[in-house]
Amino acid sequence: MNILISGAGMAGLALAVNLGTRGHQVTVVEYASHFRVNGSPIDVRGDAIPVAGEMGLLTPILERQVDMTERIVWVDGDGVAVARSPAAEFSDSTDDIEIPREDLAHILSGALPASVSIRFLDSVDALADDGDGVDVSFASGRRERFDLVVGADGLHSAVRRLTFGPERDYLRHLGLYVGLFDLPGEGKPGGRSPMYNFPGHLAGIGRFRDKALGTFIFRSSWIDYDYHDPGAAKKILTDHYAGHSAWKVPALLDAALADSEVYFDSVSQIHMPAWHKGRVALIGDAAHCATLLSGRGTSLALTGAWFLAEELERGAGDHTAAFQRYEARQRPYVTFAQDSAHFGGDVIVPPSWEAIAGRNQKFQER
Repeated sequence: MNILISGAGMAGLALAVNLGTRGHQVTVVEYASHFRVNGSPIDVRGDAIPVAGEMGLLTPILERQVDMTERIVWVDGDGVAVARSPAAEFSDSTDDIEIPREDLAHILSGALPASVSIRFLDSVDALADDGDGVDVSFASGRRERFDLVVGADGLHSAVRRLTFGPERDYLRHLGLYVGLFDLPGEGKPGGRSPMYNFPGHLAGIGRFRDKALGTFIFRSSWIDYDYHDPGAAKKILTDHYAGHSAWKVPALLDAALADSEVYFDSVSQIHMPAWHKGRVALIGDAAHCATLLSGRGTSLALTGAWFLAEELERGAGDHTAAFQRYEARQRPYVTFAQDSAHFGGDVIVPPSWEAIAGRNQKFQER
């Protein structure tokens, strides 16, 4: 089949690999000018590990494993370590491989077969499913017809909006926002990953290999802003962190404002009763974002991509039955991941000085 995938993140790339190796012609369109490689290291957990093995990617994933999360230490306003956070606090599985996002993106993109083509700086603008195929209009002005369309375009999925309706119908905000940005010069191989809290806020440095990543996470009700506008995101970060002079907060804010590719978004989940309609289906965060608090977004991307490609192959052209079986297999993993995400916020971003002290005391006692 001739299949369009919207989005070249982990879910989109994994699906393109799995569909392409099964003989499908695949086109991937990506809104950005390149693969997204910025952001915190990500985790491959549980049943996603044997899936990576089936894809032939487990060995290179293991070769690039890092331990940034294991190096987390909580510090006070003077930078003095006050508690060490056991890695178990951030994982619900003993089977957990942490890998830089850029490494997994390169592994997946390097595994793409010749039947897959990728177009950057383009996105889906309109969809018309007539039952026999899907006519797609792109932001670039192109118009093409596909047998199937898969939205792998993240939390703010355009394919979901065009097919299922407004984002607000499916989004559940968990009361947090996150900002991630590069920290040139802060890389220290083997160094700690210090995290500092003041009520309702986290400011941290995640270190892996010779790289460093700045992190802001703060509590907030829903904020209306243009998520495509880095300037709007930087203003929000300034509003929440400017004027706080403890530890390295001013330097971290300067770094965030200087990063042209700063990542910023709400910590929100997507809950949908179904992930397919006609010849259009959703995968990854577009279908069921569980948030960074779950630590399972990448694992869900890998299992979902494997299940969908496998069921399309088994379906022998019956996409409706294939979509239904894909959902039935993936749904339990999603439910588990989304449920687990509700407990991490109080550990990472305590709401008060008293809660911060309690968290630190809890970790000291372990």
